[in-house]
Amino acid sequence: MTAGDTPGRLVRPFTLTGGRTRPSRSDFTLITTVTAVDPQPASAARPQPEHLRILRLCAEPVAVAELAARLDLPVSVVVILLCDLLEAGRITARPPRRVSRTAPDLDLLQKVRDGLGRL
Repeated sequence: MTAGDTPGRLVRPFTLTGGRTRPSRSDFTLITTVTAVDPQPASAARPQPEHLRILRLCAEPVAVAELAARLDLPVSVVVILLCDLLEAGRITARPPRRVSRTAPDLDLLQKVRDGLGRL
């Protein structure tokens, strides 16, 4: 273990991805919600220990950024592992909801401003 290694971490993150540095898909952002498929597909290959940790944490919907924090792994590594699980049919990924881009109600904003001014 070198001076920069965290205590307890025995494997460098790039070894978890088999040396891959780029995800195979572009489905994931920091706020993409990931959920484990229940029941897990029987036809899929046996997952690695890291994949199993992800699947346990994804029993309930969780954002990619939160998942990376819980796993104490870089987001880039987690995204590569998530791509593996998505391609194996073991998780679903839900993109963030789009925010409406309609113009704000200027009358409502004026009333809020006036109300705040009276405080």
